[in-house]
Amino acid sequence: MDYVKAFVVGGLICVVGQILIDRTKLTPAKILVLFVTLGVVLTAIGLYEPLVEFAGAGATVPLTGFGYTMAKGVQKAVAEHGLLGALMGGVTSAAAGISAAVFFGYLSALVSKPGDKS
Repeated sequence: MDYVKAFVVGGLICVVGQILIDRTKLTPAKILVLFVTLGVVLTAIGLYEPLVEFAGAGATVPLTGFGYTMAKGVQKAVAEHGLLGALMGGVTSAAAGISAAVFFGYLSALVSKPGDKS
């Protein structure tokens, strides 16, 4: 049942993103920023944690989950280091994801042939 919950919640988050792409003039980059920011805001007001407990990876893998990870890192770092933690907690908590994105982006750039979309 955990897989079904993760699939449904993650799928619904992706459906919202696809609707934003299809029905608005927002660029994919703006939607990306919107989703990450929404994850941070929903975590800050306490609404995203119950979703993570319910859906697991269905809530932590999409872009809103990246915002959730950063917000949780900031909360932890502020508790440990005070105000300075607000500047370092988000990047520290998301370092593995950021590193993986850079590494695999580099690998795909080495393997693929660059060119125009035309």
